[in-house]
Amino acid sequence: MLQQDIIDNINSGIIGLDADYRVRMINPAAEALLQLSEARILGLMICELESPDVPWRATLDQAALEGRAIVRRGLSLDTRDGKPTFADIVVAPMREVSHLAYLIELQPVDRLLRISREENLMNAQETTRTVVRGLAHEIKNPLGGIRGAAQLLERELPEGSLQEYTSIIIQEADRLRDLVDRLLGPNKKPALVALNVHEILEHVLQLAVVEAGERLAIQRDYDPSLPSIKGDRGLLIQALLNIVGNALQATENQPQCALTLRSRSQRQFTIGEQRHRLVCQIDIIDNGPGIPEALSETLFVPMVSGRAEGTGLGLSISQSIVHRHGGLLNCESRPGETCFTIYLPMEN
Repeated sequence: MLQQDIIDNINSGIIGLDADYRVRMINPAAEALLQLSEARILGLMICELESPDVPWRATLDQAALEGRAIVRRGLSLDTRDGKPTFADIVVAPMREVSHLAYLIELQPVDRLLRISREENLMNAQETTRTVVRGLAHEIKNPLGGIRGAAQLLERELPEGSLQEYTSIIIQEADRLRDLVDRLLGPNKKPALVALNVHEILEHVLQLAVVEAGERLAIQRDYDPSLPSIKGDRGLLIQALLNIVGNALQATENQPQCALTLRSRSQRQFTIGEQRHRLVCQIDIIDNGPGIPEALSETLFVPMVSGRAEGTGLGLSISQSIVHRHGGLLNCESRPGETCFTIYLPMEN
């Protein structure tokens, strides 16, 4: 039991095979890497997962013949969602222990690159939030003085057209104050309760259908086995609505907005400097023209928008909400497909 607990907590993917090359053991890291559950893969011959870049049988035959570990580096593993994952593979023969004759280790080579990229993204976003908070403080203080002075001046002016100018000053000061508040994002502490992530997604879709009507084509790809998450329902709905709203706007010149919502679980997943045993992954995919490369590095920076009429606050607010839940929001985009991915820890 202790040995199984140790294997389950190893970050590398581990697969145990019997002498006939059938899968007899797989740890959560390998399940996540291959996007195959233990129930689905146990008993299968590993050769049934054969892909053009991974010659399982030839590698196992060589390991058996030479009696040593065989290493294959940088191979592309086919996954269920069609996105290849690159990994180093070590196939080692072993004395039969619990009917295991071979041990396969899968070490994703893009994992460290992903963690490093995400740490840089989170550090950049935290720096942006610090700058925005300081800037908001410097703006709101004189704004209060300007508004108060305009109110005092309005009382001293005679009735008539001159008060129109003080009213404009007060209204514009209020508008600028509201803009600064939006820059700061939600200021309330998240009220964390147990939530069904699919109920939240369905609520967001209902609101999107009201806005887009028949132009919206929805595809659901949910994992019904996902447990509840801890989150603030209102804040998470706001974060998701901002992303879905961006998808609708990005496809407004197209006859149809094809929107896919997908939920998955990820095991032994690292967010920033913390590794989580279980993470909820939410993908929001649209068929828009994609995000311009010039905006890819500043996508979550406030006041940066690719649309002339855009405020550039929606994604910034969504990122802030996800971050306050201990999660991560990132994006991958190419012409015809943009995917926003939210990772939320599922520990209590």
